[in-house]
Amino acid sequence: MVSFDPHHAVLRVVGDEDATTISQRRRPLSAALRATRDVIVDLSELRFADTTLMLDLAVLAQRLRTSGRTLRLRCPQPQVQLLIERMGLHHQPAVTLDVVA
Repeated sequence: MVSFDPHHAVLRVVGDEDATTISQRRRPLSAALRATRDVIVDLSELRFADTTLMLDLAVLAQRLRTSGRTLRLRCPQPQVQLLIERMGLHHQPAVTLDVVA
């Protein structure tokens, strides 16, 4: 499940996200594009993700960048962090990866 808090510019991703949940992500991702500041993606409660979520986040980051904003990926679980790193999402301009040590 993906939700967006416009007051804090936090996109919260919870549970499992894959190709079957793409349509449910569209509205919160669109809302995140309208944020007036950098967007934080809270991944702390995301148990599973596939490449479709990473691609959606990459597109979001690219669009935010054109408006001078960034995307901060915060607290992914180890399996999600591995996917982020394998896909190179954290190397995209305007994307930062914040992990808990």
